[in-house]
Amino acid sequence: MSKKTALVLEGGGMRGAYTAGCLSWLIDENIEFNAAYGISTGAVHLTSFLMKNKDFLYDMSTDVIADKTVVGLNPFFREGTIVGYDYLFEHHLKQGFGFDIADIKDKTKCKAKYGAYDLEKGETVYVPIKDMDMDMLKACCTLPIIGKVVKIDGREYLDGGITKMIPIEEAVDDGCTDCLIITTKPYDYVRKPAKESVIKLMARIYKNCPNISRDYRERHLNYEKQINLIKDMEKEGHVLYRYPTQTVNVSRLRGDKADLRKLYELGRSDMEASREAIYKLVK
Repeated sequence: MSKKTALVLEGGGMRGAYTAGCLSWLIDENIEFNAAYGISTGAVHLTSFLMKNKDFLYDMSTDVIADKTVVGLNPFFREGTIVGYDYLFEHHLKQGFGFDIADIKDKTKCKAKYGAYDLEKGETVYVPIKDMDMDMLKACCTLPIIGKVVKIDGREYLDGGITKMIPIEEAVDDGCTDCLIITTKPYDYVRKPAKESVIKLMARIYKNCPNISRDYRERHLNYEKQINLIKDMEKEGHVLYRYPTQTVNVSRLRGDKADLRKLYELGRSDMEASREAIYKLVK
């Protein structure tokens, strides 16, 4: 079997500043992959990586994501949700940055895929780059409960991280032999089971999609399965697993701009420290 390299990106909300820093290092080094997979915030940063746009990576992960118009009371009063996904995509990304996934659909050689949860199917589906647009990108990173479902061609979508927090399984199924995994949590992180109150709330809000509450109940088990697969491949020498080597005071929905910049720079420095291993993986 010929070698096929993949870039695999976890989500993580504001913690995605770490991913953005890692990707900016890859752009500086002009490192390419045969395939790439993005979930949640990782889907947005993957698009910036494919555009080879370090400014997008930095500005979105250290400035825009912490803006009061995106997270908090402002979007709640404007959109009725804690995270203002509509304002983020329409005002910041499209109008402010001129960010448009159409710019790369016909240009990138990388076989990229994005994960979104299809409420009708009750499962995470992977959308190839050729079928992506800005609405689908928004769907890929819209968290349940704190965001509204995104409707596209009569179907409803949410964040693919409901079941596929780290899209390693899709990479393996596509025949990728060697993967660079970038996560936003420590190496020894163990995901706890979802609270029963959250599961019941999911069942109530998404009553037409009974699978979603079941999937949320099993979310920690799916995460454990993905981590175990990654660590098994790591032992075999087919995975390079990058994660924050220091603790920075940033959570999924909370982080000031100074800490976000620290996390971004940590991503760059962790990649530089892994320079030899990265080049060995992709050569």
